[in-house]
Amino acid sequence: MKKEKRYWKGIEELSNNPEFVKHADREFPSPPKKGDSRRDFLKAMGFGISAATLAACEAPIRKAIPYVVKPVDVDPSIPNYYASTFIDGGDYCSVVVKTREGRPIKIKGNDRSPITQGRTNAQVEASVLSLYDSQRLQGPVINREPATWSELDEAVTQQLRRASNVALVSYTILSPSTQAAIDRLVATYPNVRHVVYDPISAEGILEANRQSFGRAVIPAYDFSKADTIVSFGADFLGTWIAPIVYSRQYGETRKLGRDKKKMSRHYQFESNLSMTGANADYRSQIRASQEGLLVGHLYNLLAARAGSPTANINKTAEVPLLAKAANDLWASRGKSLVVSGSNDPAVQGMVNAINGLLGNYGTTISTNNPAYFRQGSTRAMDQLTQQASQGSLDGAIFYNCNPVYDYHQGAALAEGLGKVKLKVSTSGLPDETTVLADYVAPDHHYLESWNDAQPQGGHLSLAQPTITPIFDTRQAQSTFLTWAGSRQTDYYQFLRDRWRSTAFAAQNAEGNFETFWNTALYNGVIEAGNATTGAADGSAVPADLGRLASAINDNYPAQREGIELVLYQKVGIGNGRQANNPWLQEMPDPISKACWDNYLTMSQKMANELGVEMDDMKTRMAKVTANGTSVTVPVLVQPGQAEGTVGLALGYGRTKAGKVANGVGANAYPMVSMTNGFVSYFNPDVQIEVLADKYRIAQTQTHETYMGRETVIQDALLSEYQEDPAAGRYKVEIETYDGPKEPNSISLWKGHVYPNHHWMMAIDMNSCIGCGACTVACQVENNVPVVGRQEVINRREMHWIRIDRYYSSDAVEGYKDMEVASANPEVTFQPMLCQQCNNAPCETVCPVLATTHSTEGLNQMTYNRCIGTRYCANNCPYKVRRFNWFKYHDNEQFAGVNIAMNDDLAKMVLNPDVTVRSRGVMEKCTFCVQRIQLGKLEAKKQKRRPIDGEIVSACAEACPTRAITFGDANDPTSAITRVVSREYEERGYRVLNEIGVSPNIWYLTKIRNKDEEEVTA
Repeated sequence: MKKEKRYWKGIEELSNNPEFVKHADREFPSPPKKGDSRRDFLKAMGFGISAATLAACEAPIRKAIPYVVKPVDVDPSIPNYYASTFIDGGDYCSVVVKTREGRPIKIKGNDRSPITQGRTNAQVEASVLSLYDSQRLQGPVINREPATWSELDEAVTQQLRRASNVALVSYTILSPSTQAAIDRLVATYPNVRHVVYDPISAEGILEANRQSFGRAVIPAYDFSKADTIVSFGADFLGTWIAPIVYSRQYGETRKLGRDKKKMSRHYQFESNLSMTGANADYRSQIRASQEGLLVGHLYNLLAARAGSPTANINKTAEVPLLAKAANDLWASRGKSLVVSGSNDPAVQGMVNAINGLLGNYGTTISTNNPAYFRQGSTRAMDQLTQQASQGSLDGAIFYNCNPVYDYHQGAALAEGLGKVKLKVSTSGLPDETTVLADYVAPDHHYLESWNDAQPQGGHLSLAQPTITPIFDTRQAQSTFLTWAGSRQTDYYQFLRDRWRSTAFAAQNAEGNFETFWNTALYNGVIEAGNATTGAADGSAVPADLGRLASAINDNYPAQREGIELVLYQKVGIGNGRQANNPWLQEMPDPISKACWDNYLTMSQKMANELGVEMDDMKTRMAKVTANGTSVTVPVLVQPGQAEGTVGLALGYGRTKAGKVANGVGANAYPMVSMTNGFVSYFNPDVQIEVLADKYRIAQTQTHETYMGRETVIQDALLSEYQEDPAAGRYKVEIETYDGPKEPNSISLWKGHVYPNHHWMMAIDMNSCIGCGACTVACQVENNVPVVGRQEVINRREMHWIRIDRYYSSDAVEGYKDMEVASANPEVTFQPMLCQQCNNAPCETVCPVLATTHSTEGLNQMTYNRCIGTRYCANNCPYKVRRFNWFKYHDNEQFAGVNIAMNDDLAKMVLNPDVTVRSRGVMEKCTFCVQRIQLGKLEAKKQKRRPIDGEIVSACAEACPTRAITFGDANDPTSAITRVVSREYEERGYRVLNEIGVSPNIWYLTKIRNKDEEEVTA
């Protein structure tokens, strides 16, 4: 007879259960006495429910299949690490992939890379999730029906032989070996040509450098060597060209300490408030249509000082900061850098002339070892689209690109493809282009692939598979070699053979190749020497000032009426390639703190004129029309937005991306305009109609300023800091009978003794750029769930670390007025996580002792004890504790937004070292205690203490500027000890220090490199 499940009926029956009695006696050895408190009852209940669940309920059966022959390098519970390379078009990062039992679960930067130097960003951190997306194509497809690889190969090669005009379309190719495979296909079929484009074009820079230096290249910029940085609309910390590289370099120029009292000075001229503009010392609001004229006037200001010819540039509205920037640039000749986000060759040519006047080539800029991050030509795509529309294009092979969506003439291309006989896509995910293809040869995910990359002249890196291919996919390079009829169709062998004949030959032609190859795989990168030839840095062709000035004057009128639309990328979503990644969709934008949407940003003044009011995320919808295309998006009032301009993010409005991204936001790519024959990311001809429809934008922060609370944000000027390292500190004292005392010197607590380790963290507000890489890295490491747009609106987001963004206010007095941000505010970013308080107020109110203090300074959470009273959250002054309102990791209600939890395949990304929390449980930052425990155990096996730097929290590891320092304060040689020691660094303070909770996280005062006389209220 089958035994039925049996569940306990109540407390009386439970109290007689032997399993419960055993656990209860161990937890509470003395029986409760008459008159015991409600808290004692809750203690018993909190433990009792957990024990009852273990004792009386049957757990689901999970079948495990043991290894018949265990792989040598796989040990259960022991992670393996593999050096690899993240490549997504022209986006690049050298990485190290952590795997558990053969499945990648976490990505970190590769410290051995001289290009990225161990840094990552949010998109790289989140990319591991796309490996486990069940919506990936699972095999070859012919006419939307599953097929075999042999059937697809035969059909495609037959059509390639018959076709007379075929285009192979791709994004920028960073891999030399991939390019060689493509070249072999092109050589086999002379009717095939390779067309390269980028969703966000940098063709204007390429063309300007072709005219200036005779080579169409992107220079290698080095912000770390610049004392003065001037940027015109280039968000180089967030999205422009290579933000991981530039953020690392920029962070080095912003750090201060006992032996470093100088920092760079940064000027930003822009329309939208970008993440880069938010970090600038001086920021000027300009119309995008002014940028060319301002660059020309900056050249003239510098040329006058150098005694060089000036350009005949039309006059425009005076920008006071331009003259100041010119003064600082001239004072730091050879140690300065001017960049522009414009895609106009005339503007970029004038920028080249400016950097030439300043002597920056060979110091902060190198054209001799250029970067290869952007090589695309939109003009070549325009020609292809025209041929498709005319019916003269016989075939198109789309190599992991999606021009129907992210090319500004995507609609025309989609229509023209109806006349193309052969349409092939290698995309691993269905997208707007792939759904139009007759043949789909899905590529591996990059974590399943072999590859190489050359991000910059003289630097090579390798990518290796970290998991066996999950589906019946095939690496696209092998596909190209197969179609080319190559004898060598295995791309791994093709790659090895090329490295043997190129990289190995350049390194050590007489050595052992296997040793060289294994070393390169282990390190992930090699130095290949100077791989480029040409003119030395600084030997530019003299600028044709007349031609440049004429082009600028024609395209940038001094006075322009009407509203301009400025298109930009968000730091998380970028160009939209990873839009189906819920970690990135829910990552708050560093500036607006909004997620799950794109929106029309406008100034408060314009909003008042159009009758738009924002209150608690509630706003109005607006119809935006440009280039004959209209979209309807919500309005977001954005301090710092230049008057006469509005902003709209690219990368949204996907229709075939997947269940997460489909229908999120509006597609702005069709609104891209043309300037001087090149695509331009501002549109001077736009109409805006505010609609009656209401909308709520999901924002994780709705207060703008810190409202005069000096104990939250503390800042000072560089000149003040140089005179007094404690400048800007706001020290609170408490009046007592014995005189004023520091708040933490008075306590009802007995105090804690940390005999072995004392884990602490320090956050440098000067080098934190607010990018959010730490937020996503924490989410990946600690299995933090995604909750979706509506839950964010309900204020139920689950991020363990948030980046608070504060604007300055023009208010002199009046608490209410201090809540209103300035029209062009100073911005401060402050990472906020559990402060691991020594006198933790959460611990004193937990009725079941679910939150306790460890002997190493950690505020611990025992999840299976928590009964969800939320007393701890109410008592937390930092509001960093998160409550699970739902079983987010396994709830059909959230299946559309949380593929990381609700999909069986996607659950492979979960970190097995961290508990997946359930409904009714409180959670928060643990300082990555699982990493701490692993580091301690590894050190213990070697009979030593952990070495500083061996144990690093996920947030500190991901930070591209190394703004976060983590370590053991009981180690006198540790970096954290040096940072928080008052003898070493007087900038350290603790947030809300006056309440006496004694946090274990210190912040370093924000220092601004501004002149004292120019600081106003």
